[in-house]
Amino acid sequence: MTADKEKRRAISREAARRRRRVETDVFGHLSSLLPFQPSIRTHLDKPSVIRLTLSYMRMHTVLKGNAWTKADASHSVKYGQTMDGAEDKTDLEKRERDRGQDEEMRQLEAAQETSMYLRIMEGFLMVVSTEGDMMYLSNNVSKYMGLTQTELMGHNIFEFTHPCDHEEIRNNLRLTAEDVWCGTKRDFVMRIKSALTHRGRSANLKSATWKVLHCHGRAKVCVAPCSVSCLLLTCQPLPLSHTLLSTHTFTSQHSMDMKFTHCDQRMTTLLGYSPEELVGRSIYDLCHTLDIHRLTKNHMNLCLKSQSVSGQYRMLVRGGGYVWVESHSAVIPSVRPSKSRPGAHQPLCILCVTYVLSGVEEPSLQLSLDQTVHRYVS
Repeated sequence: MTADKEKRRAISREAARRRRRVETDVFGHLSSLLPFQPSIRTHLDKPSVIRLTLSYMRMHTVLKGNAWTKADASHSVKYGQTMDGAEDKTDLEKRERDRGQDEEMRQLEAAQETSMYLRIMEGFLMVVSTEGDMMYLSNNVSKYMGLTQTELMGHNIFEFTHPCDHEEIRNNLRLTAEDVWCGTKRDFVMRIKSALTHRGRSANLKSATWKVLHCHGRAKVCVAPCSVSCLLLTCQPLPLSHTLLSTHTFTSQHSMDMKFTHCDQRMTTLLGYSPEELVGRSIYDLCHTLDIHRLTKNHMNLCLKSQSVSGQYRMLVRGGGYVWVESHSAVIPSVRPSKSRPGAHQPLCILCVTYVLSGVEEPSLQLSLDQTVHRYVS
């Protein structure tokens, strides 16, 4: 009886070892098919392989329509139905070899071009399904978030974003009839976990802080069966690295109700107002009426998330007309007086860096009394 029991145990152990070997081989083969570098693939555990494989399949479904149509058309014109079957075998092999070399060159050029775009825009790319699954992130995400591409792909965006921002994210993920026909734009600000320390090093996710991202892009709606609708977004961490050497940029400081408390001298050159006459006045007085909603949204984001980008809006020019601008803003914490610095009290304020994007349009048109030359003369 004991011998039979030991025999069954041995058979069971051997079967378990066989299953583990087969499972390891399957996951190893599956990992080798993922479009990552070998150094990354070798460190993936089994749940990560499954998660990344599902993300890759979903992205393939999103891109398959256009990609396969172009490939099939190109193949049929060059090598397919146009040939009569009498071509020499050597010529066919040469064509195949040349096509492989051309494909490698195109992939290398595309990779270099993508890398250049990512460096220029100071951010990363993200593809999010309408359920919130992060199907793809560009590999430079670790530079800004401290988390790698493989750590984030396949996870739900709500696991990494601030709970107070979930409702706004859901509203942007929700598709409307307008999205189906023209793919309306998305432009919003959200807070996401960042494992980067203030020195630029990666820390543990448990000690992560919140980083503010400015996300903008479009909805891609797929109505075919087995297809995936998603948002294609570019994500830029705030605050951006500003270049204040440009003559078309000015800085201003505001109280929390957006009244000017300070403005640099470039304001006079660009908009015609002197810094002294703007102190105590609201930035809303200088905004085009049709763009007030952009400034209001920017103001709300500042109050809730401490950083924001306004998007493009129009500011009125003294004497008439308006210019297109974009403001990047951040809330500066208050400084309380201390024993060592008794006069160092500084209230909570908002710092804005505003980029002037155009020349003066419709200079003969006055849309507000604030544009009149004698408005500020006592």
